[in-house]
Amino acid sequence: MNNLQGKVAIVTGGAVGIGAAISKELAQNGVKVILNYNRSSAEAEKLVSFIRETGGEAIAVQSDVSKSEEAAKLVNIAIESFGQLDILVNNAGITRDRSFKKLSEEDWRSVIDVNLNSVYNTSSPALTHILNSDTGRIINISSIIGQTGAFGQANYSAAKAGMIGFTKSLALELAKTNVTVNAICPGFIETSMISEIPDNVKEQIQAKIPQKRFGQAEEIAKGVLYLCKDGAYITGQQLNINGGLHM
Repeated sequence: MNNLQGKVAIVTGGAVGIGAAISKELAQNGVKVILNYNRSSAEAEKLVSFIRETGGEAIAVQSDVSKSEEAAKLVNIAIESFGQLDILVNNAGITRDRSFKKLSEEDWRSVIDVNLNSVYNTSSPALTHILNSDTGRIINISSIIGQTGAFGQANYSAAKAGMIGFTKSLALELAKTNVTVNAICPGFIETSMISEIPDNVKEQIQAKIPQKRFGQAEEIAKGVLYLCKDGAYITGQQLNINGGLHM
């Protein structure tokens, strides 16, 4: 088991939803968290205050990780603030759901930029520092939709599937180092995205899930913690946390 005390992590999209749960979980286990956000400044500052009040260490950093120069700035701030980087959690993501006939080029590009290109934008400058860690971790928050596809989500599915391919390839390249690279593929999780779904549609979705419930953001965070603490011999994998919806 890896002791995470004093390790340093960047969590992109770390202020709300699954990202916020990951930021909290890591901080509660002794990790110094660089909590990245783009627009959720109030939520980010509130979460940083909570982490500090409960004995953890965190800072909030605004940057649009879909832009390479801002992602590089995020990594630089992490190093300037804490002198090291051990864990990168690529969680930033958006949706622009449309059937393909109605999908604009902007809908396509914005989702690919935020959900997929950001993974390159952060991983590239971060890797040099993570390689210096005795237990480096890169964890990409993909989705069940990247594995199965979904109606009206060609852009989102393509991005999340791309994250899985990236994970496997980078894991192979880094297999002889101390760095592991894995993806977590959540199913339907109780976040703001789920709350926007009409009740009758939510009932239909739940009926298809073998466990008959939506997951909690904290359950995804526990998966991240597991890979960080006990994942030394796990790399290039997809950890499916979906209530049995996709096996």
